[in-house]
Amino acid sequence: MEFNRKDLSTGELRTLYKAILLPRMIEEKMLVLLRQGKISKWFSGIGQEAISVGVTKALQKDEWIMPLHRNLGVFTSRDMPLRKLFRQWQGNKDGYSKGRERSFHFGTKEHHICGMISHLGPQLAIADGVGLSYKLRNEEKVAVAFTGDGGTSEGDFHEALNTAAVWDLPVIFIIENNGYGLSTPVSEQYRCASLLDKAIGYGIEGVQIDGNNILTVYDTLKGVREYCIKNQKPYLIECLTFRMRGHEEASGVKYVPPELFEEWAKKDPIRNFEDWLLREAVITQEEVDSIKEETKRYIETELADAFTAESIQPDTTEELQDVYAPYVSSKSNSTGTSTEMKFINAISDALDLSMKKHANLVLMGQDIAEYGGAFKVTEGFVQRFGKSRVRNTPLCESAIVGAGLGLALEGNKSVMEMQFADFVSVGFNQIVNNLAKIHYRWGQNADMVIRMPTGGGVGAGPFHSQSNEAWFVHTPGLKIVFPSTPEDAKGLLIAAINDPNPVMFFEHKALYRGISGPVPAGYYEIPIGKAKQVKEGEDISIITYGSGVHWALEFAQAHPPISVDILDLRTLLPLDYDAITKAVIRTGKVLVLHEATLTGGVGAEIAAWISAHCFEHLDAPVMRCASLDTPVPFNISLEKNFMAKNRLEEMAETLYNY
Repeated sequence: MEFNRKDLSTGELRTLYKAILLPRMIEEKMLVLLRQGKISKWFSGIGQEAISVGVTKALQKDEWIMPLHRNLGVFTSRDMPLRKLFRQWQGNKDGYSKGRERSFHFGTKEHHICGMISHLGPQLAIADGVGLSYKLRNEEKVAVAFTGDGGTSEGDFHEALNTAAVWDLPVIFIIENNGYGLSTPVSEQYRCASLLDKAIGYGIEGVQIDGNNILTVYDTLKGVREYCIKNQKPYLIECLTFRMRGHEEASGVKYVPPELFEEWAKKDPIRNFEDWLLREAVITQEEVDSIKEETKRYIETELADAFTAESIQPDTTEELQDVYAPYVSSKSNSTGTSTEMKFINAISDALDLSMKKHANLVLMGQDIAEYGGAFKVTEGFVQRFGKSRVRNTPLCESAIVGAGLGLALEGNKSVMEMQFADFVSVGFNQIVNNLAKIHYRWGQNADMVIRMPTGGGVGAGPFHSQSNEAWFVHTPGLKIVFPSTPEDAKGLLIAAINDPNPVMFFEHKALYRGISGPVPAGYYEIPIGKAKQVKEGEDISIITYGSGVHWALEFAQAHPPISVDILDLRTLLPLDYDAITKAVIRTGKVLVLHEATLTGGVGAEIAAWISAHCFEHLDAPVMRCASLDTPVPFNISLEKNFMAKNRLEEMAETLYNY
């Protein structure tokens, strides 16, 4: 192994030595604790320390890093208190995640580290969002994301690199190629000669380096960082390395040929660097021994402190409170005057006012710039706000959701248009595992709204007509909004953009140009989580949302003998249980109506809750009116038969006559 100090001083070389030694000695101690049963799991990075340390030391301390579970050197090189790291690994409350996350599945805004989720690939797109934030503010910074050789097989790798290339983002992607994805060798992961070849397809520059040589890693990162900042382009670095332990300790190493361990033991990044420092007289053996002894004392002292932590006493109230970042809706600033407006124009008005209100708000989506979006919601926006803030995206939903989270790390807001709600399935992982869970995991808000043009009734078939809101209602950490009127659409969308939590904002396509109504002028909010009584009644209560509100009103108008009480939920997560209770009390007979299919729909949750909490007020069983348990058919006659509206009259009359 050839080391080249270039212009590094003796002091800088010693600093790098101490930095690479620390994670190795911590890991050796952790393996002892694992055998003693004092920690439950460990993913070892022994043999790969030069990458984590070299990368981190080459960056500014306020540049974001997205590490994985074998990057202890990233955390230690950011000078994070070791006692707190120990408490994190032990699952103590005063670690970095209050005992809610394991090992390295956490982050810290103070140290500009964004913790991974187990799915590996989503880390990469978060770096895109951070890089975009730097670019928008003209800051001379880069974002760095780690992945492994196995992670390059995931679709998120493709999406993140492609987006970074298309948007010319200052992002460095690090591949730690240790030859194995768990037990699967790289020969079964890809067929290109080198992972570096993958950069070429995206128009990205790249380099393959010896990941066990800390000076090579450090120097390469320094140079690549300057390149990315100067040229405002991404870069791919493939670091060749090897892990000297199993994927995690329980997996063992039987799947690895013994001769590989012999070969890579000779390339040990710490021993080789130490030997070179001694040969070059940068350091003496006595100093090496002293540094190791000092490091050992530091580890033992910090560990002893960590072991004094008290056991967690679960607090259910705190657990529930921490799911969401706190937010209190602001007062309305409406002028009091109203204008008749279509639903779609109310959405556009909310976005326009929000773009003027928040200079840090970015709109993203397929075809939303010059074309104005599939439904023309953002028509004219690119002329008013520019392409830097109204951004066409590649066809990659997962990467754009991840980029939204990256923007949030740097204090930006974002609204993503999911061209059709149906397409959200290819961004599902980022939404339910990254956006939704991040505040609960380590207190980081995910300030993003995802607009979801949804619903059927327009003969668009099974992939452009789904009502899939129930997919997300089961996910703590998300807020689910589903307005039914232009006034609510505007006020709720403004509130969603102001809210620091991730909001799934459903907009029924049939309502876009199908309904109009008075919309207050100016900038105003309608609080998320508050239902609205649309019509007073005494005989039956219809609890509904979206298009169902209009179906219920049509039914009430067509059946004047039946006094119908209509509650528009407006928000599906969190639900307004107080309003639901009052609706039950008013009539004693409840029909929950929604366009989504019956099984597992929102109506099932509401019906179950009413049965458990309002049983004494019921004069009939809670009934549900929903669409058929089939995909949405294309033929108009079949679609009408599919729709819940087709069964509303029969079910409402049955409930009334019960």
